[in-house]
Amino acid sequence: MREPELIWDLKAELGEGPVWSARERCVWFVDIKGRKLHRYGVGDGATASWNTPDQTGFALPAEDGTLICGVRGGLYRFDPRSGEFELILAVEADRPQNRLNDGFVAPDGSLWFGTMDDSEAGKTGALYRWYLGELVRQDDGYGVTNGPAMSPDARTLYHHDTLEKTIYAFDHADGRIANRRVFAVMEEGFCDGPSVDSEGVVHVGLFGGWGIAKYAPDGTRIGKIGFPVSAVTKAAFGDDDLRTLYCTTAWLHQTPDQRRKQPSAGGLFRVETDTPGLPQNLIRL
Repeated sequence: MREPELIWDLKAELGEGPVWSARERCVWFVDIKGRKLHRYGVGDGATASWNTPDQTGFALPAEDGTLICGVRGGLYRFDPRSGEFELILAVEADRPQNRLNDGFVAPDGSLWFGTMDDSEAGKTGALYRWYLGELVRQDDGYGVTNGPAMSPDARTLYHHDTLEKTIYAFDHADGRIANRRVFAVMEEGFCDGPSVDSEGVVHVGLFGGWGIAKYAPDGTRIGKIGFPVSAVTKAAFGDDDLRTLYCTTAWLHQTPDQRRKQPSAGGLFRVETDTPGLPQNLIRL
């Protein structure tokens, strides 16, 4: 495994949600606090950015070529051709203190995502599944949600409460989850966005932990990919062979002195891996 390489020094305040688009050969990701959507082309290194309507936790590809975005207040459709955002569905109008955070597309094309108290003070976050226009709350009572992600056979769903430094595992079948249990507790930093490779190893971004932690399917900590910045928020497997991790980072909550010591914080990184990841699924509309 090689060292992480900085490929876009954009200094995102809270870079998050990288996702590989095979048909475009690009990586999409967001800066939640900066209210930006970014695109990085892996073939030519071309970059592009758009302003988002509000804080946006994820932007995930749909079957029709658009992106479904988790914007504070609801789900939006973003059309890369026009650069326009369109509200699809309001989310948690009864919890105005919340915003949408991380998201994931399951093999059946359903969108799973979490919400959280934007002030990170209360446990008002929840886990949702959106499929063919129907939104169902699957779990509740989270501080800061991150994930979810699924095992290669889609029988296990992983979801975090970042403030508790805890990854939970659920049994998953037919769009339903059960048997919530502790999968792992962080040894350093806070558990941020997860991704899973083709062997079922869970890769977890470490906010304040200087890298990506790796966990075997039984929850055993088996390694770490070190980074030159303290807040690694999420990694996505990309490239044609799915052996490159594209990783977002952040400078949120850093003091001026910490920022001087981590000048590449908030940049987009990549690092090669030995084991490929899983293909990115598309949202069914």
